[in-house]
Amino acid sequence: MLTGSPNRQSPGRASSGRGAADISRVDWIAIQAPARSVRRYRAIRAVLGVATRLYSKVRVEGMERLPAGPAVLCFSHQNWADPFFILAVMPNQPRTYFFGPEQEEMRRGFRNRLMRWGGVAVPYRPGRRGLVATTARAEALLGRGAIVAIAGEGRIHAGERIVLPLEQGPAYLSLRAGVPLAPVAINGTSWLGFRRVVRVRVGLPIAPKPGIGARPNVAEVARVTAQAQSALEALVADFPDRPRSGRIGRCLTELFNDWPEGARPPVQARNEDAATS
Repeated sequence: MLTGSPNRQSPGRASSGRGAADISRVDWIAIQAPARSVRRYRAIRAVLGVATRLYSKVRVEGMERLPAGPAVLCFSHQNWADPFFILAVMPNQPRTYFFGPEQEEMRRGFRNRLMRWGGVAVPYRPGRRGLVATTARAEALLGRGAIVAIAGEGRIHAGERIVLPLEQGPAYLSLRAGVPLAPVAINGTSWLGFRRVVRVRVGLPIAPKPGIGARPNVAEVARVTAQAQSALEALVADFPDRPRSGRIGRCLTELFNDWPEGARPPVQARNEDAATS
């Protein structure tokens, strides 16, 4: 709906209708997440590969299960550094992007600026504003053969063997784009300690059924989400909780963590553990 007559607009001023709003959303993504060169992508991967392996003992399992082409990665999420560990172990091709973070301004803060510089983020605004444009960008990247990684739980959590209920976004994007969904479990980041093991484990991909099309139904999205939930729970089941790290490790662990509770919550017991206690 226009707020005023087009005849009263000043020269060069965009209309305030839906078209202008769409342009504004596109412009916001272009500013916050501009396209970057392959050299920048490889540079940020090389830096993160060295940094993560110097501080942690990075162990990668199941990389041969990663689909050769485009895919949606649904990863478990305990720490702000999880995307950096994923990016460090991913292959140069296809390129990996991250759906998020939820930020108003990607040009502020070390983590945001690093992801923006490398061109690996597909951000959206707080309150989930602009998700339509962000999803369209993610779909376009998948269409060009990229990998799009999503923290399926939608937030960080405490507990190495815990996976919170997954949101339906990863399954929806996988089905809509017609690409496999690959579950990826990250363990060892609940407390970042010097030379502690961080494991990145890739599960078997979940292929979309043929003929789903661009509008997957609710039942199919729920089915793939449940499969991803079960896969992630199995992938993290054997990793023990670690004691708190030293002072430097604790500071590094909580450096950018954004706990919805305001502070780190206690580790919840798994259903299996509660049943046997």
